[in-house]
Order: sequence, then C-alpha cells, then structure tokens
Amino acid sequence: MNGVIVVDKPKGITSRDVVNKVCKVLKTKKVGHTGTLDPIATGVLVICIGKATKLVEVLTLEEKEYVATVKLGILTDTLDTDGKIIKEEKSKTNKQSLIKVLNSFIGTYNQEVPIYSAIKIKGKKLYEYARSGKSVKLPKRKVIIKNIELLEFRNNSYKFKVSVSKGTYIRSLIKDINDKLGIIGVMSDLKRTRQGKFNIEDSYSVYDIINGEYKLLTITDVLQNEKIVIIDQSLFNKIKHGSLVDNIYGKNMVYFMYNNEIIAIYKVYDKDNRKLKPYKMFI
Repeated sequence: MNGVIVVDKPKGITSRDVVNKVCKVLKTKKVGHTGTLDPIATGVLVICIGKATKLVEVLTLEEKEYVATVKLGILTDTLDTDGKIIKEEKSKTNKQSLIKVLNSFIGTYNQEVPIYSAIKIKGKKLYEYARSGKSVKLPKRKVIIKNIELLEFRNNSYKFKVSVSKGTYIRSLIKDINDKLGIIGVMSDLKRTRQGKFNIEDSYSVYDIINGEYKLLTITDVLQNEKIVIIDQSLFNKIKHGSLVDNIYGKNMVYFMYNNEIIAIYKVYDKDNRKLKPYKMFI
C-alpha cells in the first residue's frame, strides 16, 4: 500500500501512537508522519505509507495553521497545562493590547526552542536534560509567523489562530506573546487545522481508519500543483536511471509525471540552476 491518509489526531496520545495504530490496521511497518503533535494537541496529522514515506521530508516543509487557547495566571515547565506549575500570579491584559502584540509577531523572529522538546544538543534531546535536572543553553531558530488572528478574549484566557513556518513551537510563541504583554500563561489547548493543502475538514479519526472508512490519497493526488511536468518516453528513460536533466523549466524543484503518475521529484543540482538531480524517486 502506498499513499497518504490525513488523520485527526485525538488528545492524550502521541503522534507515534497514531502511527503505530495505522501500522497495525494496515499491516505494514513502512509508515511515517510529517510533523509531531504533542499529546495535548489535536488535529491534522499527515500519515505517509509505503513509497509515500519519501514525501515526509517534502510535506514537513509546508506551512501549518493552528488554533491555540491560552490559560493566564500560571507558568509551567512544559509551557502547557500538562506540565508542573512553577509560577502563579494574577495576569490581566486588555483586548486592544493583546491584538497589538499578536500583530507585532507577524514576520520573521528568532524563537527559543522549549526545554521539553526533542531537539538534540551534544547528542542528547532537550527533554532529557530537563528530566535529569541539568541546565543547558536553549538554541534559537528563525521562524516565520505568516498570519495571526485573535478569535476569543476573556479575563483569564484567550484564543488565536496562527499560520507558521516549519519548526515553530506554538508553546514558545505563547510564552513570547505573554512576555511582551508582561503577564504569564500557558497553552491549554492546541488544534492543528491545516498543513499545506491538508485541512481538518478532510481528515479521518483513528476510529474511521480502524473501520476502513477513509480515503487513501495517491502520491500523484498529494503532489498536484504547478511544479508538475509531463514527460515523454525519452526523458522517462533518463529519469528512471537517476540521470541529471537540463533545467529548462526555471524551477528549483520539479515533479515529473509519466502515464498520469508522479514518478520522481528533482531539485536544483548546481548554483547556476542549469541542472536538476534526483531528490525523491517513486519508480
């Protein structure tokens, strides 16, 4: 079996748990996902199966959209309500100040990676340092906040929708927002509503998958966009052997289609953008 299933991950289990359930149902070990959701989070989890696991790296790069809820007045070690409370204080703001601060994050900024994450420093995952009580300097990453919108405002909480680049931690974004407001708060709920072209409305529950009530998207379904180039037999023969090809298309990445199926993804080989080399092969 080769293809992609868009799952609506439930709260309380890990992304790996979802992958394991899919493996068991479909009786295959070749399954991967395109972006971890914490146990507290729900929503779009793109599952790749068989040859489609080669798409994981490609799909992980795509923009993600979330709806996040923030509980004010507490701070935890994990930056969400699943963690241990390390600080409590009265925290109030007003709607106008919150909207102004939210909008100030649109664009690129350097975000500190949370200590409870799987990022490795000197061969160890950050959460391993946290659990052992060892201090470590947290790295920063350049992330892009593409759009942000306040959805709900209350005395002790607020909810917002945000579109972000790969590698953005919503828990950390929330902390940065609250720091700028001079208050404390943590993420109490998170729902991923979109990843690239995959929307929550088109996702399936774990129970749907167990009961066989889902649609398996083909590799060609997933990669339908302006990067597709339909090729003839001659070019197909070169591509199936992994040959370099001339970049007459003016693109950094090209999806080659033959007999109505995507057979390979090629990307730029040289700095002059004149040649393309194999990136992901599906034949």
